[in-house]
Amino acid sequence: MATLLALLSGLLWGSADFEGGRLSKKYPAIAVLGITQIIGLLTGIIIVVISKGWLAPSVTSASYLIPGMCAGISGFLGLICLYTGLSTGRMGVVSPISALSAIIPLGFAIYKGDRLSTITAIGIALALIGAFCASGPELNNGLPIKPLILALGAMLGFGVALIFMAIGSKTSALLTMTTMRATSVIFILMLAIKSQSVGNFSKAEVPNLFFIGSADFLANLLLGIACNKGLVSVAMVLGSLYPIFTVMMAYKFLHERLHKVQYVGVALAVAGVAIISAF
Repeated sequence: MATLLALLSGLLWGSADFEGGRLSKKYPAIAVLGITQIIGLLTGIIIVVISKGWLAPSVTSASYLIPGMCAGISGFLGLICLYTGLSTGRMGVVSPISALSAIIPLGFAIYKGDRLSTITAIGIALALIGAFCASGPELNNGLPIKPLILALGAMLGFGVALIFMAIGSKTSALLTMTTMRATSVIFILMLAIKSQSVGNFSKAEVPNLFFIGSADFLANLLLGIACNKGLVSVAMVLGSLYPIFTVMMAYKFLHERLHKVQYVGVALAVAGVAIISAF
């Protein structure tokens, strides 16, 4: 069950990133990010109200509030680094490195007691290498300093956010993710006030914005639940395979050509998932 939930999380993340990338070609990326974060928060609030998730006896604000806020801050900083890095035009540097963010919660989970068999560790390694390669790394043009630093910043921000998501999810995945999104929305509103713009989206794009925001929130939620159903280390790695789904959707719907290394990456990721699932 944990494996399935984590993979579904990756699928939702990858789908949201695909659609977000498409919209970011027509509108400012920060505007797409801002509106979808607000929609994600609304999605969380609706689920909390319907499910009455705050009524569980084990739920206390101290157990999810601080982890959720920390996840929101670090995740938002990671997004800023990612979008700034992508704006440099060196996507082949920024995306693959940021996709390795799962290494951080993986190491934390092992430090906290997760024990992996040798075969599972091999599967995890294959999946991570696959995610890196599927993101289309630029292997021939060196590593320019600015995109590299921003990529490492995105990797660190996302990795730390994943750790706090896992910590808060021990009490309530739903309330942790809602707090996380509320925190990021505060930053978004501050930026919107400063720029005095909300993106000027057309009405035709409203359904797409709602899909991105809700899919991103649900991806976080499912990953948090997966962390409670199985090993945190495995769940984090499987959830972080979202670049695979983004690349495949770009290939299918936008007819983007894949480089040979991306085909290799997809194959390695599939092999890694198969090994993890089997053992």
